[in-house]
Amino acid sequence: MKYVYYILILSTFLNCQNSHETKRDIEVDTKITKVESPKLNLEQANRLAQLPIHCINTEYPNKLGQTIGSDEDLKSPQELHPAFYGCFDWHSAVHGHWSLVKLLKEFPKLNNRDEVIQKLLANISKENIQQEVLYFQGKHNTSYERTYGWAWLLKLAEELHTWNHPEAKVLEENLQSLTDLIIQRYLEFLPKLNYPIRVGEHPNTAFGLSFAYDYAVAVNHVELKNLIEKRAKDFYTEDQDCPLEWEPSGFDFLSPCLEEAALMRRVLPNEEFLTWVNDFLPELKDESFNIEVGRVSDRTDGKLVHLDGVNFSRAWSLNYIAKDLPEFAHLQNLANKHINYSLPSIVGDSYEGGHWLGSFAIYALNSIGN
Repeated sequence: MKYVYYILILSTFLNCQNSHETKRDIEVDTKITKVESPKLNLEQANRLAQLPIHCINTEYPNKLGQTIGSDEDLKSPQELHPAFYGCFDWHSAVHGHWSLVKLLKEFPKLNNRDEVIQKLLANISKENIQQEVLYFQGKHNTSYERTYGWAWLLKLAEELHTWNHPEAKVLEENLQSLTDLIIQRYLEFLPKLNYPIRVGEHPNTAFGLSFAYDYAVAVNHVELKNLIEKRAKDFYTEDQDCPLEWEPSGFDFLSPCLEEAALMRRVLPNEEFLTWVNDFLPELKDESFNIEVGRVSDRTDGKLVHLDGVNFSRAWSLNYIAKDLPEFAHLQNLANKHINYSLPSIVGDSYEGGHWLGSFAIYALNSIGN
């Protein structure tokens, strides 16, 4: 028994030593080195524009996500959604249009500029948008695209509103009836939501509130802005120690922890935010803070390729958190690391990612330098 006891002591000692060695190795491995800051220049813009140009009028394959009330609802994607029928699903079609507006707005010399503007005018016509409104008013569609698609629709409306171009005003006016409907859906839904949705996919509440808040600020929609501020504080003020080490889940394209922090960065004054984030994600203030990128094993798998999206959305959240806060400037380097991992793979790759990832890349690239 004495020998067994000594062996157990020795084994425990060695295991502890190995544990300490492993911990030290992890600490060394996770230190992030300075990485190149990616640029959204004209060449990159033309490259990324090919993704939405290719898909906004590509009707099939298509995932409708609709509730069938009767045979009357069995129509083609373009009949149901004459404005936003392409890019595999409704929300991807919406943010595909946002991508083109954003690139046209920032790069007046974008290739095929006039042709792209004509595509936008053809899709976002008053007649087509009225049909989209009728769909949302259907008996079974009150929660359709809640809140992910709603958020991207308001991001598109925001981009049109802030683009000083004659055609942008036409497009904004054409879209307005759907914009108003989505605003009303937010105003009706948010008071009824007792608990936030903290997943890494479409229903994530923090993401849906962030984009809607940006719109409300841009157009000075006081009622929507005030409601989002109230509900964000209701949902998240008491949150502490977000388990960032649990992220990402296998299908995530959003970071629940970082999306929440980016929302609170929007709605709280600087000093309040610094106090809140110190309880919520205290590790962010460490200049050696690092998280590994989401690694994609198969870009032909529509779910697994979500992890390219989580890299882009982490980047835009990190950059927003660091906005005007020098103590968090080191987060921008980590954001660059995430963008650089996924950016080279999204153009010319499988349609499973190509129909939506361009928008995520463009938004992430535009977050640099906040």
